[in-house]
Amino acid sequence: MLNEFKEFALRGNVMDMAVGIIIGAAFSTIVRSLVDDIIMPPIGVVTGGVDFSSIFVALNGQHYDSLAAARQAGAPTMNIGLFINNVISFLIVALVLFMAIKAMNQLRRKQEEEPASEPPPSREVQLLEEIRDALVKRG
Repeated sequence: MLNEFKEFALRGNVMDMAVGIIIGAAFSTIVRSLVDDIIMPPIGVVTGGVDFSSIFVALNGQHYDSLAAARQAGAPTMNIGLFINNVISFLIVALVLFMAIKAMNQLRRKQEEEPASEPPPSREVQLLEEIRDALVKRG
């Protein structure tokens, strides 16, 4: 059983998946910063200074000045703004992945369109062809 696990864990697919997960986790921090620090402020300016992350509904019916105050009071909240931010983050990640996959597919198609040049025949094949041609001439 230990050998089977070792074979599974050292298989190329598992290692590729592990690298992908680690890079994905690092990429999510970049996307979160892109959304929170670059995309959302201009959207907030366009919408009149609305900060989506502060849009929430306190489910206990009381009013709180901020989401932090509601959380500190232990009030149950429906965090609509944070959900909007997460949807925007998802859409950005999906767009980036779409562009990356599209670029990879274009490269793959380009490679498939280019005819693969055949390597020159080996020395043995060349000698056999010369022998064949000599036999044809003789006979």
